[in-house]
Amino acid sequence: MTAPKLQSNMAGWPPESTVFPVSRIDLAVLPGEHPFHLSELEAARENWMKEIAANPALFDGRMIFQHRLSLADGVVKGEAYVTPFSTFLWWRKQRERGGFHVFAFAVAVSSDGAIIAIRMAPHTANPGQVYCAAGSMDENDIVDGHCDVEGNMRREVLEETGLDLNEAAAEPGYYATHANRSVTLFRVFRFPWTAEEMLRRIEAHMLVAEEDEIDGAIAIRSADPTAHRYNVAMLPILAWFFGEAE
Repeated sequence: MTAPKLQSNMAGWPPESTVFPVSRIDLAVLPGEHPFHLSELEAARENWMKEIAANPALFDGRMIFQHRLSLADGVVKGEAYVTPFSTFLWWRKQRERGGFHVFAFAVAVSSDGAIIAIRMAPHTANPGQVYCAAGSMDENDIVDGHCDVEGNMRREVLEETGLDLNEAAAEPGYYATHANRSVTLFRVFRFPWTAEEMLRRIEAHMLVAEEDEIDGAIAIRSADPTAHRYNVAMLPILAWFFGEAE
């Protein structure tokens, strides 16, 4: 097997908004600063001032931001740097160069076949958007110099919903979809509770959670893209999941 060559574009990847299987994930985190961060430092700072003026609750934490990516023989391989969130927000407004956003969804499925998603609170960077409980990978998700994708999913789902992925049956294998230089890695986790029971558990967690990033949970039972204000990354996953179920 030829080793995949890391790229600065998505040439050779499947078409945008399609779902494809992933055999292995290898996302290295390098020391130093992301080249985009270094080249756009002043512009990112100016944009951050505008962002926090509009939303003072935003926090400029540090996240893992990909520099190069490749896909070959089902292997997603990348090189990333730990980068300020403010730099990512500036990149997100253009997306034409400099990086890729790779994040992971644990697709939580109830015993009666619904996908359980969350709606983001108004003070977050994605206010009102509906998607699977998730968060960008950060320094907590680095193990031996690489991104621990499943560890990120377990941590984010537990923090946001109180659900423990250890109590779910993980379906074998990962899948991915991409659009506009953002790559969503996802895996299906089937819980032993009905959608109603899962929503009650999440509501109880929201009452005691230290973070208040979400303002509700939703049971999704169809691929209808207009049913909620979905994050764009959800749409191909819903089409794939409910298409498979039919």
